[in-house]
Amino acid sequence: MTDRRRSPALALVAAAAVTTLTAVALADDGRNFAGSVQLDYLAVPTERNARGLALDGATVELSLKMTQDFGHDVTSSVKMCVACHGLEVGMAYFDLRLADEATVRVGRFTPAFGSFPLRHDPANHRTSDKPLPYDMGRMLHLRDWGEGVLPAPWVDNGVELSGTHFVGHGQVDYAVYAVSGPKGPADALDFDYTLSRSGERYYVDNNSQPSVGARLGGVVDLGPSTTLTVGGSAMVGRYDPDAKLDFAIVGADVVLRRGRTFLRGEYLGRWTQLALGDDPAARFKYGPGADGTYADFSRRDGFYLEAEVPVGPVELIGRWDGLRRRGNVAAGSALRSDSVVLRYTAGAAIRIRGGLRLKTSLEGYDFSDFDDELALHLGVAGPF
Repeated sequence: MTDRRRSPALALVAAAAVTTLTAVALADDGRNFAGSVQLDYLAVPTERNARGLALDGATVELSLKMTQDFGHDVTSSVKMCVACHGLEVGMAYFDLRLADEATVRVGRFTPAFGSFPLRHDPANHRTSDKPLPYDMGRMLHLRDWGEGVLPAPWVDNGVELSGTHFVGHGQVDYAVYAVSGPKGPADALDFDYTLSRSGERYYVDNNSQPSVGARLGGVVDLGPSTTLTVGGSAMVGRYDPDAKLDFAIVGADVVLRRGRTFLRGEYLGRWTQLALGDDPAARFKYGPGADGTYADFSRRDGFYLEAEVPVGPVELIGRWDGLRRRGNVAAGSALRSDSVVLRYTAGAAIRIRGGLRLKTSLEGYDFSDFDDELALHLGVAGPF
């Protein structure tokens, strides 16, 4: 009697086990796991103690990504990253492929903007740090400058429609999206990136208005091993809780590849509306203009030009990049109404084994508002 009662239960358990194992087996088909890690040491030989102007010393960047294909038309991706800001969800989204010209992405992802974010993982670019327009906390005097134009990776919640159309010896790519957008406080003078990365502030839209953007690009095959890629990007929206402060970001990029040699160039510009407050005279460093009013916009733009040339197991890198900020600043700021930083980088990425590389570079900073500085990077990066 007892055995008879147990038989249906055992049958159900066995059926559930078989179903679970089958589901796991099916799920494993089409699943892919990848990652990359970089340990980098930053030294500033022109400073006795650089902690006041940089996040010097050793830092780790870790990226872990898993994708799962559900047939030909649906893919899910999840990515975790660890860096100076701690543990973050770098992506968590579904891709629904309707055709080559139409893929819908829903979830948390990096919106299509510019060229560098496509290779922002530490094993995918050959320098230890990012170009200044995309800097996320590794430049010197980062607290004075408030990071780059649009730090990479920019991760946000939303929906994106993208696609590729093949034409002759090339292709045309596009993407349009609506995301939560950058954030700042009600009395903001700039974006506050911690509001977009801090779980304590919630990963939600702060003003109930999405930011929208688009990218249009193209690739032309110039020969058996030569391609030219060009693109343009834009994003607009409001970034304060009351939805009163506007911003607009534009970008243009070009990449020429010949074999393993790359020449890259990119420009980003951002216009950001400032909160004037009740007493602008006490709030700002500079007084009103000739018309007696305070300008309520600042402009920040940046660029980089980069060459990557392989010589055997070594890839030589030369880079020139810069940032410029124009407009009024807070009363206590060390910047002027027109501030510039230029940086000159010479580096090498030495292949140790497989994809593992030793990265080393010397950077010269030319500041308009501070003493010039030197920075040294030594790191190891690789995929797995």
